[in-house]
Amino acid sequence: MSSERPLPDAGEVVICTVREITSHGIYVSLDQYQGTNGFLHVSEISTGWVRNIDRVAKVSQKIVLKVIRVNRNRREIDLSLRQVTNEERRAKVIEWKREERAVAIIDAIRAALSLDEPSVRDLKAKLEEEFGTLYEALETSAKRGEKALAPLGLQEGVAKKVAEVASEKIIPPRYEVGALVEVSSKSPDGIERVKKTLVSASSASPGTEIRITYAGAPRYRVRITADDYKHAEKALDMVLEKIKGGVGKHDTFSFKREISRKYGGAS
Repeated sequence: MSSERPLPDAGEVVICTVREITSHGIYVSLDQYQGTNGFLHVSEISTGWVRNIDRVAKVSQKIVLKVIRVNRNRREIDLSLRQVTNEERRAKVIEWKREERAVAIIDAIRAALSLDEPSVRDLKAKLEEEFGTLYEALETSAKRGEKALAPLGLQEGVAKKVAEVASEKIIPPRYEVGALVEVSSKSPDGIERVKKTLVSASSASPGTEIRITYAGAPRYRVRITADDYKHAEKALDMVLEKIKGGVGKHDTFSFKREISRKYGGAS
């Protein structure tokens, strides 16, 4: 079995640390591939002419680059800055921050339980196998408690401590979606009809927080908060359908969706 460290694939976006800056390019180390170095040629920094390469980055600075060529025999990595999109850069930074936070939380768990290295490796492997990433595992356990870790068959007390430390370090994300609703009625009992419809709609989706507030006749603001974006969107659809279904043939109904928001979690 080869003892050489793994190398990234072409097209992969990586976090790098600047090691040396020269007139022809920047030498970096790839943070997620410890012991692996790469080179960013000046032609891959920008689509235009780079007047002062030392203004692009500083030694020890973290930068997001894309792998464009890999010579596995010589273990040489060529990288690009200009080929990284804003969305790729943002996603990679979020992933990196989550990974850093997850490692810090695992270290806190190791210290709290006095775990040896083999035990820590085993815990990480089980968490990653079940949840995909360490951060996802810790965020889920912070949200759902130690029951989320039951399938892993961890040693007694370990699941409890993982959930306990994760809940101290991670605020599970909450998602808020909403719409501005316009509903009115020309019926004699129109005002009461609208009120009853709105009250009924406010309990249309158990397990979510539903708020319907007055925004000036005949408009009402509907806000839905849930711990899952898709769940929040589904709940909003249910509430809007409930309001629409409660109006009569002489009533009017329309709505305009508003900007969604995310609270907590890593960003």
